[in-house]
Amino acid sequence: MNKPIQSKRKGSALALVMIVLIVMLAMGVGLLSLGQSSRIRAARTGSDIVARCAADAGLTKCIFEMNNKLKDGNEPWTDSNLPHAINETLANCDATFTYSVITDDDNVYNIESIGSSGMAKRKVNCSLKLEGLFEYAIFVQDNLTLQNGTTVDMRNADPEDPVLKIGTNSIEEAVIFAKDGVTIDGDVVVGYGGDPEVVIDSVKEVTITGDAYAAPVEEVLPSVKVPAWLGALPSQGTLSGDTTITTSAKYDSINLNNGEILTINGAVSIYVTGNVTIDNSAQILIADANTNPDASLTMFLKGNLASQNKGVINNSSLDPRKLKVYGLDTCQDIAFKTQSVFYGEIYAPYADVRVYNYVEFYGSVIAGSFLQDVYANFHYDALLRQARINDIGAHFVIKQWSED
Repeated sequence: MNKPIQSKRKGSALALVMIVLIVMLAMGVGLLSLGQSSRIRAARTGSDIVARCAADAGLTKCIFEMNNKLKDGNEPWTDSNLPHAINETLANCDATFTYSVITDDDNVYNIESIGSSGMAKRKVNCSLKLEGLFEYAIFVQDNLTLQNGTTVDMRNADPEDPVLKIGTNSIEEAVIFAKDGVTIDGDVVVGYGGDPEVVIDSVKEVTITGDAYAAPVEEVLPSVKVPAWLGALPSQGTLSGDTTITTSAKYDSINLNNGEILTINGAVSIYVTGNVTIDNSAQILIADANTNPDASLTMFLKGNLASQNKGVINNSSLDPRKLKVYGLDTCQDIAFKTQSVFYGEIYAPYADVRVYNYVEFYGSVIAGSFLQDVYANFHYDALLRQARINDIGAHFVIKQWSED
């Protein structure tokens, strides 16, 4: 009878099992450690992301509150009581944000916003600049037409200033029409999503020294409201005849005829609920700086404006910032039919602004449409970009941004 063969390696199977168990245990511990580290990193990354979102939310809210403070017509702007928040909760999570505004000696406003989520903190900073309604030389909602030989250029610009811009919100075919010999010394901007080759007619004939491109976003042209204090004044009826005005007033209409002169000899705001007509060699005259350095005219138009038959608006200060014409939503037409030189700013987002007869224009036009019907030049003044805190339509935008 044969004896069973006995292994000479007693216990080898047990040793092999132990080795396998040790290896598996080591792998398990390693995987557990890796998973735990990944979860910790994921939690930290998530907290960082949430903290950054909270910081951005604080920055956005602060800019919103700064612009709301600008729009508050009941109180003049002061640097007291600037927006601030401490540990305000971000909606739908446990993160918080803290922000404050600091102004320096150059009247630059700087925002610091800190977002917190758990142990994570993120900080963003930005400086604000003030923009007004007249960043463009000419900007329209629809059609912009420049006749033969017209030059659109810029004056009073520093070397670091942005180039001149004209543009439209429209993306329709040939809404910017420039005839032969037109020179635009700057950029031409068409509506968001538009094709400059389609929107600009005669693009091969016009000389554009800058670029032609589509706007990154649609330009919003806000409606203008008459200041409450001015709208509440009793109307003085129709203004006509030779008159000198030194204080603000409200009128049903202005009708100047036969060489009549309306002289503005002070910082004057006028609200006209009807039309303004300057006819038969009449004029609105803004006193020059030698006569009164404070003389200026801000006109709010509910109706239309026409200068015709040698009637003119004579801004003898030669400073376009001294004449502002604001067309309300009901203002449909602003027409210059007399050869003249115009220094001023026109903001009438629903009006057709038309220059008929060799009006040399110094300033800016923001309108529903603009037509320069006869050869004349248009000179944008870079000083119009220097918005002031109490200007109509002034608002804060981010100038520089950084993250810590």
